[in-house]
Amino acid sequence: MSAPTLSLAGRRALVTGAATGIGRATARLFAQAGASVVVNHWRQPAEAAALVQELQALGAQAVAIEADVSDTASVQALVAQAHAALGGLDVLVNNAGVIQEKPFLETTDADWDRLIHTDLGSVFRVCRAVLPGMVAQGSGAIVNIASDLGILGRERYAPYCAAKAGAIGLTRSLAREFAPAIRVNAIAPGPVNTAMVSLAHMSAEWVEKELAIPQHRLGEPEEIAATALFLASDLSRFYCGQVLGPNGGSVMP
Repeated sequence: MSAPTLSLAGRRALVTGAATGIGRATARLFAQAGASVVVNHWRQPAEAAALVQELQALGAQAVAIEADVSDTASVQALVAQAHAALGGLDVLVNNAGVIQEKPFLETTDADWDRLIHTDLGSVFRVCRAVLPGMVAQGSGAIVNIASDLGILGRERYAPYCAAKAGAIGLTRSLAREFAPAIRVNAIAPGPVNTAMVSLAHMSAEWVEKELAIPQHRLGEPEEIAATALFLASDLSRFYCGQVLGPNGGSVMP
């Protein structure tokens, strides 16, 4: 068996929610590692186009595809277009997601459905659409972006915590079902410095708790992307159903 490396040369990757934040950093790092990249976005054409230009300047094949990953038909079209553009997929990073801070007793059915459909339902839908191709080729790596709050729980974030805990459970189920040919793992980041998790629009209680972690800071998208690269590469070929936690010490299993 050859020595594993971080290289993704010749690999074809789909990153959902890749126009900004963790997804953007992941797409950039994958391209630097030699992968061809599908930049999925939803209603962010300018940001996605700028990223594609950046990746192409690095010498990578890259294409932007708009799709609502909470919708089955949109996901099916996304994967079909990704296969047409790249000839198949070797790596999937399920990164798209939303967050909401709201007292549980004020949480509406619409709030619940939006978070569950996007943060958990998208993982289900995109995995279901991508896995047949990976099964047919006999290889693949899937990385699902969860959250430390899916492990810890947090008041005022019930739908988000439930969705991310569900993503961890789904990861483990798929890992058992599709191993050894396809590796399915998850990342449960701590608080990350992105537009979605901005100190400016979170409550004082949220900020106090998040910055109380041992590292006393937010993580950076590139730090999460590095973990995604590891899990997508052959360096992690003995990882199966694992949840890695670049979280600044918020969770210490």
